[in-house]
Amino acid sequence: MDGRVDTSDYEESLSEAFWAVARRLRHRTRVALEPWDLSPSLARALSVLARHGDVRLSTLADHLRIAPRTATEVADDLARLGLAARHPDPDDRRATLLSLTPDGVDTAQSIRAARQSSGDEFFEALSPDDRTALSGILAKLRDN
Repeated sequence: MDGRVDTSDYEESLSEAFWAVARRLRHRTRVALEPWDLSPSLARALSVLARHGDVRLSTLADHLRIAPRTATEVADDLARLGLAARHPDPDDRRATLLSLTPDGVDTAQSIRAARQSSGDEFFEALSPDDRTALSGILAKLRDN
């Protein structure tokens, strides 16, 4: 025995099929991010800043579902790359806001376009009706 399970009459479950598709999408995302040499987590942070504008690090941490300490590291990385900058919160002198720099705005827009293109290529195997149906199903699952 080599420790493997006999899968000759194995049928893939719905959740296993979903995770297989999710892995393929994550791989495509990593490939799409290669021109910018950014990790998926930094790209997600750029996306949050592009959507929400100036945010406190605690808000960034909430959106990314990471610890505040990790959000500080993300902000440091984005600042080091010239994609984001910290500045005082005009409503609370003790707080700091993080915002995209002009290079950060351009990078976020370029990444969004690349991810959209990659996703369009991935889903073009589906008919327009299938894409519409899948979009509705995913929205139901997301909102449930």
